[in-house]
This record gives sequence, C-alpha cells and structure tokens, in this order.
Amino acid sequence: MRMVTQRCYYEVLGVARTSSDKEIARAYRKLAIKYHPDSNPDNPEATDLFREAAEAYEVLGDQAKRERYDRHGHAGVRGAGAEFHSTEDIFEAFGEIFGNGMFGDLFGGRRGGKRQRRGNDVRADITLTLEEAASGIVKTVRFNRNERCDTCSGSGAKSGTKPETCKTCGGRGQVLQSAGILRMQTTCPHCRGTGSVITDPCGTCRGRGVNVKSVDLEVSIPAGVDDGMRVRLTGEGEASPDGGPNGDCYCFIKVKKHELFHRDGSNLIVQLPIAYTQAVLGAELKVPTLNGQEVLALKRGTQSGEVFTLRGKGVPDPQGGPRGDLLVQVYIETPKEISAKQEEVLRTLAELEHTDVSPQRKSFLDKIKSYFP
Repeated sequence: MRMVTQRCYYEVLGVARTSSDKEIARAYRKLAIKYHPDSNPDNPEATDLFREAAEAYEVLGDQAKRERYDRHGHAGVRGAGAEFHSTEDIFEAFGEIFGNGMFGDLFGGRRGGKRQRRGNDVRADITLTLEEAASGIVKTVRFNRNERCDTCSGSGAKSGTKPETCKTCGGRGQVLQSAGILRMQTTCPHCRGTGSVITDPCGTCRGRGVNVKSVDLEVSIPAGVDDGMRVRLTGEGEASPDGGPNGDCYCFIKVKKHELFHRDGSNLIVQLPIAYTQAVLGAELKVPTLNGQEVLALKRGTQSGEVFTLRGKGVPDPQGGPRGDLLVQVYIETPKEISAKQEEVLRTLAELEHTDVSPQRKSFLDKIKSYFP
C-alpha cells in the first residue's frame, strides 16, 4: 500500500506558470523518456512518475483546461482529465508529441513484437471523519473489477482451442503503413494490437478473457490523510488482457467537514467565543481538541480575533513530518439579550469608561479631533 498526494502540475513538469505551450511539451517529452517503464524495469515509482507527468501534460497541454487549473487548481479540472490506466493509453493520447515512430523506436515493444499490457487501474472512494483521518483507520472498500476468466484461464478461447496468430500483422500487433517516403507503424486493425485472433470464443467471458467481479478489500488508511489524497493498493486493479501484470486500485479519500474544526494542512483551527469580562480580566478556558479538552490560559486584555497556539494538537503528517498545531482564535461574543441586573452593571461601566479613557482610545479620539476640529 502506498499513499499518493496530488502535486502541482507545473511542479511535476518542472516548468513555470508563464511557460509557453512548446516549453511545456518539451518538458513533458524529457520526463516521459526519463521515466518510461522500459527504461526502469521493476521500478513502480518510475511508472508512477511517468503517469503523473502524462496527467500533468493532459491538463497543461490543453489551453482551456490550463486556464481552469490556473484559476481553481486541481478542483477546477477534477473529472475533466483523462484516466491513464496504462502506458498504452498514454501512447494513444500523446504519441504525436514524440514524432512518427520515434518514441516507439527508443523502447522495446513498438518496433515489432507486441508488448504485454498492464491491467487497468480501478478507483474506490473512501469517506472519513476528521477523527478517522487524523488517527488512521482500517476501512473495507467494495468495487468491481475485471478478473481473469477461470473457464478459459484468461485466453478468451473456448476450452480445447486457443487463439490463432493474426495473419494481418503476423502476431506483432503492429502493421507498417507507407505513404510516399513516409513509413509509420500503427496498431493492427484486425487484432487491435493483441497479435492474435479468437475464432471460437469462451462461452463464459465471450472471448474477453475476463469477467466482472465485486471485490471487498480492507484498506489501512495512514494517520493524517487529507481530502483528495489517494491510497494505492498495488496489484489490486484489473487483470491484464494478455498475461501482463495487474493494474492497481487507487482509493480516493474524502474527509467530511467537522462542526468545530477547520483543517489547514496539518494544523487545525477552532474559533472560540469568550465573554467581554474574560477578555479584560483573563481566564482559564477549556478548549476542545481531537483527543479531549485542553486548558488555555487567557491573558488579561486579550483582543477579539487573537490567535493562541496549542503545539502538537493538530493532525499528524502522513509523510512522517512533525504533527500540526491547534490554532485557537478567540472572539468576543456580544449577547443579544441581557437581564436588568446586567444592564445596570453595564451602564455603570459605561459611565466609568466615559470618564476614565484608556491611552489607546484617547490617542484615537485625539486623531479624530485633528481631522474634524
């Protein structure tokens, strides 16, 4: 299990927000070559970076999506981007950026022999309370995925038969097309890149080699996850259509809004109402935290809007950094209704304040007189 945070797309490509379309395309091309899975065998981190770069270019390479992203960040393009389930999806989307045949010539699989395709990734959504997100929890998620057909062992062919080699491409999955002096490899239209053709399909999966199944999985959510983060379950995605590795399952985290706390990264913010007398005279207040109540010593003369910090009472950093703080912002609550006794005391206080003006208020009143003599 790996947790994945969504980085800024400009940071992913290593470009400035003012970069031109050509600069963005050039940066993506370099990263795609650097992190291509064929150059980094058995390195899942490189595969993640390869896919992350493609997702960033899919948004920043489109003017309309880039404008929405610049205004609203990831929320502005959520649901508008492509879902890249495999490197093949990325080839199909951005192959032209590398020139005719050039990218395929750099790595194996596109020059002749067909490459094994990785299974598609799947998505699961997990909703947490703030308390669950802060402490970590084990959740059960349910989702559907394609699993290898037990009847035909994933071949797609009826029992006793097997797929036949495609006569159009000779099993390579690619065909060479010529147009004048140009020669270009494209996916075989007959077998659609698989290199084989099923003439007698399996009756269970109807030649697909996979069947849809509902899956329940336990997911260990690390402490400190935030809204929009993803937890990756390696190999829990869909089966490959031709014997390659399974895809992954990405669990998208949604954290419910809390009735008391507002979250800012690993810090928590709580707004605490206090009485005028508590602000003037000072007081000891009980402050709510995620782990019970803490005592806050309010100093004399506290101003409305002042912020006090309780160190280490925030949310853990899921990446292993220090725990956040709890920021307590106090504000003076003005009652809408008071008793006769309270009104009597307040009117006495008002008379005293009129005759015994504080230095700060006297300075302000003097400034007003200088403007309006």
